[in-house]
Parts: sequence; structure tokens; C-alpha cells
Amino acid sequence: MAKAKKNAISPTREEDYPEWYQQVIKASDLAETSPVRGCMVIKPWGWGIWENMQRVLDGMFKDTGHENAYFPLFIPISFLEKEAEHVEGFAKECAVVTHHRLKPGPDGGLVPDEASRLEEPLIVRPTSETIIGAMYAQWIQSYRDLPILINQWANVVRWEMRTRLFLRTTEFLWQEGHTAHATEEEAREETSQMLDVYADFAENWMAMPVIKGEKTAGERFPGAISTLTIEAMMQDRKALQAGTSHFLGQNFSRAQDIKFQDQNGVEVYAWTTSWGVSTRLVGALVMTHGDDDGLVLPPKLAPKHIVVLPIYRSDDERAQVLSYCESLMNELNDQQFSGGRIRAWIDDRDIRGGEKNWQHIKRGVPLRAEVGPRDIAKNGVFLARRDTGERRGVDRNEFVTTAGSLLDEMQQGLYQRALELREANTIKIDSLEEFKEYFTPKDRENPEIHGGFASCHWSEDPAVDELLKDLKVTIRCVPLDAEEESGTCIVTGKPSTCRAIFGKSY
Repeated sequence: MAKAKKNAISPTREEDYPEWYQQVIKASDLAETSPVRGCMVIKPWGWGIWENMQRVLDGMFKDTGHENAYFPLFIPISFLEKEAEHVEGFAKECAVVTHHRLKPGPDGGLVPDEASRLEEPLIVRPTSETIIGAMYAQWIQSYRDLPILINQWANVVRWEMRTRLFLRTTEFLWQEGHTAHATEEEAREETSQMLDVYADFAENWMAMPVIKGEKTAGERFPGAISTLTIEAMMQDRKALQAGTSHFLGQNFSRAQDIKFQDQNGVEVYAWTTSWGVSTRLVGALVMTHGDDDGLVLPPKLAPKHIVVLPIYRSDDERAQVLSYCESLMNELNDQQFSGGRIRAWIDDRDIRGGEKNWQHIKRGVPLRAEVGPRDIAKNGVFLARRDTGERRGVDRNEFVTTAGSLLDEMQQGLYQRALELREANTIKIDSLEEFKEYFTPKDRENPEIHGGFASCHWSEDPAVDELLKDLKVTIRCVPLDAEEESGTCIVTGKPSTCRAIFGKSY
């Protein structure tokens, strides 16, 4: 009887997907929980991934004409109150600062000094539309001041009750773009352009296929007229909202008095947008590509691409092997692939070879190149791929000259694998009974076993909302490329002209 395959991660994805996710983050050394409830410490390997994401996205933003700036962490509560729908959307998640000083308490601890109570409470930013809008109101006087195209890299706080590393934390890191325009057409073009930037990044850098769509009224960003989104399917067939771009119309401009004189001398309100992605994308990488041995990284976002592992048994062998490894590393570091320059390094730590190998497997390093005296005698290396697990001896020169194309092949293969998963788990549904069956857990002991994406006719109606709430399903989006198609809502029977994507989500 063949031995059962041992995995580095327990439980496996099939056994307990949510716990598998937590264990992959731990085993791959991405992050860990902090002493502050709901917050995380991002460790160097996890930060390296986020840093690469920042670098690429920042370049894409600047290529589309945007500049970076920074705005205050604290927002006066009166600013949020100006836009009623916005404050209602975030009120339950706000952290509030009421004092600016502590004093010794009666039991020897520290307590807020009542004499330091703020005249107006400050909100730790959940998002910056209101504080940035207040500045835009000062900066914009004429149509000549427009457009303003600004992005901010920052942290935000939303007081979450149930947290999960990277996916939902009380404090998280993100970028938020905020733009102001002279016309509605310009603002809508900006909203669409930035969604395209996010989709490009998700598919070509994260190797994560996405559906571009528009949110329904019930799922829209508080205060927005239109919210565009990219939705991705994770390996447990749940949806993850990976990025959003909002057309805010003149709602925030009216609330915050952002107005200007147009070319005819008429005073009008500016048209604004906002858009953002966050460290949730690191969680998306884990859930899109990870396996039962840990993290699998798309090469374009890997902090490092190739680890060279020297193998020796004596001091004489050590000198020979390390010399070979160093020259090999230098040659690899001179090579390029579609993600830029290859980053290789030598791991000569004094730990057992098997343990060292497994650490790099769990961290998702794309390629591992073992080098021992026998490999040197053949002028070769023993190469292992993280995506397929393939291991083989290769000629050194061949390895160096083809390393870039191999990384590109791995990048494309990961995208294709994720796309095939989504296509295999997306179906059209036209009956309520089939819809209920599709999203009802198939195994009471494992509620994660359910359907994937359902493409259905729909209508805006409280009856639809009630059904979705019971099934823990949401309308993810109405795809932007959806074809007009006559049908009837599967819940209400009302006429429908297109299909929306339904799914369970994070």
C-alpha cells in the first residue's frame, strides 16, 4: 500500500479551509497577531510581498497621472456628519479619540484626564473622503485648478468584531486615491480607468483572474453614486472583493463645499472619485495560490525568486560548494524576467537540509536550486519548482539562461490554474430551488462545501435581500461586460435585462 502523502500544513484545504488559511500565514512567516486586539504584525517576508505590491501599483498610479500626498490620521467628527449616508455607513466601525492626556488613576494605573477632554471628538480615519474633501475645498477655486489627482498610502482603522489576518483587521494598510474633476464625464472616466488599473495588477502581477463589475445599490460604497469592483474567486469558491473604484458624483462636493468657477464664470460643484486596495491583497494571494504545503507565490510579487541551497559534508567541500554557489547566484542576479531583475540568494544557515528546504517550500519561494559536489562535477544544479513540485537535475548554463522564462511560465501557469478553478465553479441558474441548493452547504460538518459563483437574473427588492441574508450570499457585482438578456428575477419574478454574479464572500 502506498504511503499517504504528508503535507506541511495541517489541516488541509479540504479538511478545514479557514484554519488552513491561518496555518499557511503562520508557516510562511507572513504575519502574526499582535498584543492589540484585531491588529497584526506584518513580518519581513509578508512585508516584502506588500512592498512589491506598493511598488508596482505606485508606478501604475503615476503612469496614469497621479501624485502621492499625505493627510491627517484624525478626522473631526463634524466632517463625517456632513455626508449623512457616509457617516451612517461607517459609524459602527469608528474609533473615537476623546482625550489628549492621561493621569495616574486611583489604583496606580493610568486613566484619561477629564481636564483634557477634547471639545470635538476626533475619529481615527476609517477612510479619508471627508478630510481630503475639506482640503480640496480650499485648493479648488477655478476650473484651472482641476483635475486634482492624488493618492495616499496610509493606514486606516475600522473596529472589526471578527478579525482574520490580512482579510479583515482593525487596522490595515492601503492606498486611497481621491480625485476632483470639472465634469461628470471626466470623473466617470477616472473611475473606470482606475478599475482597469486594479484588474491589470490583479491578473498580470498577482496571477489572480477577476471579474470587473458594478455593485448594486445595496452593496455600494456609502455616499457613492456608483461603485465599480473587481471580484476574485478563492479556492474555497468564495468571492473576495479585491479592489473598488467609486464615482462620488457631487455628493461629497456639496457636503464639503468643493466648488469652482467654470469657463463661463458660473460657480459649480466639482465631481469627485475615490478608489483603493489594501493589505487584503496579501490574503488574496494566499487563498488563490496556496496549497497544502504552504504559500505559493507568483514570481512577479515574490520578495526573492531563487534560493540556492549549498550541500556539503566537510570544510573542503564547503569552500568548493560555496564558491560555485556564489558565482551561480551572481549570474542569476544578472538575469531578467517580466517582473524585473531576478533576485537570488544563498541560504547557508547551519540547520538541517530537510528543514531548510521545507521552510522555503512553506514560504512559497518559486525556485530552489540545490548544489552539492556531485552537481558541481556535472556543472549543474538540482532544481525544484514550487508551483508543480517538479524536481530534476539541470545543466548550470541552461538554468541560468532559462531562469527568466521559467519564472514567466510559472506566473502564467498560476493564473491559468486559478482561471480554470473559477470557470469550473461558475454556473448559470434560472430557478430559485436550484439557487438554494447550490448555496446550501453539502455537509453539515463542513459548511464550507457549497457552490461557487452563480450567474442569475435579479431585481432590487427586499425579498431578494432577505433570501440572500438567509443563505449568507451576496450579489458580488453586475459584470461590466454582461450582455443584455431578457429574463426574470429568480426570487421575485420581476423582469430583468441582465445577469449578476452571486456568491458567498469574505
